[in-house]
Amino acid sequence: MRERFGVSERRALRIVAMSRSAFSYKAKARDCSAIRLRMREITQTRIHYGCERVLVVLRREGWRDNHKRVHRIYKEEGLSLRHCRPRRSRSSRRRQPIKVATAPNTLWGMDFVSDALFDGRRFRLLPVLDHFTHECLEIVVDQSLGADDVADAVVRLVVQRGKPEAIKVDNGSEFAGKVLDRWAYENGVELDFSRCGTPTDNAMVESFNGRLRQECLNAHWFLSLADARSKIEAWRRFYNEERPHSALAWKTPAELPENTGPKGIPCRRKRSNLYRLMALLSGVGQVMGRLALCCRLFNGA
Repeated sequence: MRERFGVSERRALRIVAMSRSAFSYKAKARDCSAIRLRMREITQTRIHYGCERVLVVLRREGWRDNHKRVHRIYKEEGLSLRHCRPRRSRSSRRRQPIKVATAPNTLWGMDFVSDALFDGRRFRLLPVLDHFTHECLEIVVDQSLGADDVADAVVRLVVQRGKPEAIKVDNGSEFAGKVLDRWAYENGVELDFSRCGTPTDNAMVESFNGRLRQECLNAHWFLSLADARSKIEAWRRFYNEERPHSALAWKTPAELPENTGPKGIPCRRKRSNLYRLMALLSGVGQVMGRLALCCRLFNGA
């Protein structure tokens, strides 16, 4: 306006109804060096934490910066991680409803993970998880784990916590063999097998195994089997008691009340047959009432 009409700054500001202070104001960038340093420290110790998990840790420590600033700094510092996963074929079968845990200790899941000591000797891990609370119940570590070891681990957990209604497993020989199948049959526990080539059928355990490998196995150097057991058990306790879980509203399994599940959803209790009968009669009564109303309207017409 000033260049086009040749008016002064005061006159131009008066025409557009803007104060001189607002026109001459220059934004002052906030000093974010402290939070930048803290975010680098968090991602260096927990190298696979994403932006949301870093934000939860900062909030727990008392930082008041909002999620937009944290996300901007996270991108500026180059802390973003990208994972390229190959596409795999998926087997088909008769569609059935997916089993969902309705209360703690009703649905377990387990699968094998393998790693190596510093001298190249291989060892195997068997994590067992509760699908409702996301708690890691146990991680069995040994040089070789067979069907007998799997059954022993399950029996040991049943003595401590009671038996579940079902256990999600894949089609490995250790799970599909006679040893675990006989134990499940004798104790009334259902073995829910996933489809071949479809790890998403046991997605929670597969996700846990990924976190276990990224945050523990790839981050440590194991000198012996005893050293591996000690470090893996320490990480299991950290996972249950300190690590925030997005599926639990950023709480830990230890912080989750016993009567609630993921996202704070209350447990769905089993309804009695009397309750089902009352609900059925109520539905029938509503239908009869609507039919009677239609008859009245028809007769009146």
